Amino acid sequence: MDFIDLKAQYRKFEPAINERIHRVLEHGRFIMGPEVEELETVLADFVGCRHSITVASGTDSLEIALRALEIGPGDEVITVPFTWISTAEVILQVGAKPVFVDIDPLDFNIAVDQIEAAITPRTKAFLPVSLFGQMPDYDAINAMAEKHGLTVIEDAAQSFGATRHGRRSCGVTAIASTSFYPAKPLGCYGEGGALFTNDDDLALKMRAIRTHGGIRRHFHDLVGMNGRFDTLQAAIMLGKWPGFADEVTARGRLGAHYSEKLHDVCETPQIREGNTHVYAQYTLRASHRDALGETLKARGIPTAVYYPKCLHEQPVFSHLGYQYGDFPAAEAASREVISLPLNPYLTPAEQEFVISGVREALAARNG
Repeated sequence: MDFIDLKAQYRKFEPAINERIHRVLEHGRFIMGPEVEELETVLADFVGCRHSITVASGTDSLEIALRALEIGPGDEVITVPFTWISTAEVILQVGAKPVFVDIDPLDFNIAVDQIEAAITPRTKAFLPVSLFGQMPDYDAINAMAEKHGLTVIEDAAQSFGATRHGRRSCGVTAIASTSFYPAKPLGCYGEGGALFTNDDDLALKMRAIRTHGGIRRHFHDLVGMNGRFDTLQAAIMLGKWPGFADEVTARGRLGAHYSEKLHDVCETPQIREGNTHVYAQYTLRASHRDALGETLKARGIPTAVYYPKCLHEQPVFSHLGYQYGDFPAAEAASREVISLPLNPYLTPAEQEFVISGVREALAARNG
């Protein structure tokens, strides 16, 4: 059993993907070819915003967003310590300071009621993460940002396709960023990502930063980077795109079935009112998490831990002065979470095998 079965997806869309790839090989525009613009139009229409800017990775998308907002040395950006390192890493990369706020144990997302206390005169932006596949309360976050004259960037690397009160992830904040890493709900077959905004000026700046700081070749108005998205990857995503809505539906169905069958033996994901969940990772909580993982591994069931250590515990962030105990909800989650296999092509038999394995392992542990 694969934790994420990309081969099954490829087999389903193989003719369309191969035809798209062949078209690129024929026209030869491997950098910023027509498929890139076509994909950007598709993504912007889906999200419901004016601009989508594809980039070389989800990490690049976050850095480009910060650079477009002119965030740099002396500035602070509020985010969470329970996430992949890219979220805070890019803040250091532009010379700013990450300021961490604990998470809400309900959904693993930022504790909205703790954000305001973290704001200082140096705060320039909020960078919440829509972790595991659902969004935090962006109405409250946006209202707080507006009150203080700040900008909200959604890190939607795991939530593309999710909604909150009918509005799609990547379409509810001033800037949003997502990742097309192969394991994501919408992935390519390499590295990739995208930015979204309704702000024409920000879109122009982000497009320029993506291509060495200029829109026209040999004219460089900004300090930029080589953050372009490959045409072949855009073609692959266009080949898969017709199945994305069905994949989102399947993710929701599979996640709900896991929760139905496991909620009485462990702490299953909670979906916040008004949200849909795309289950980029189906993540439950269990004491003796590591022992559970080893037991499942012995039965041929793969698992993963996102994330075994919080960012404030990582040596690279030690200079920020945080200590273990500063973010108890995030720290507890990092010691208890474990993710089960979930992808749109998980068969009923495979899922029942996982469910029985978890139930039996926890029953044996609990005596």
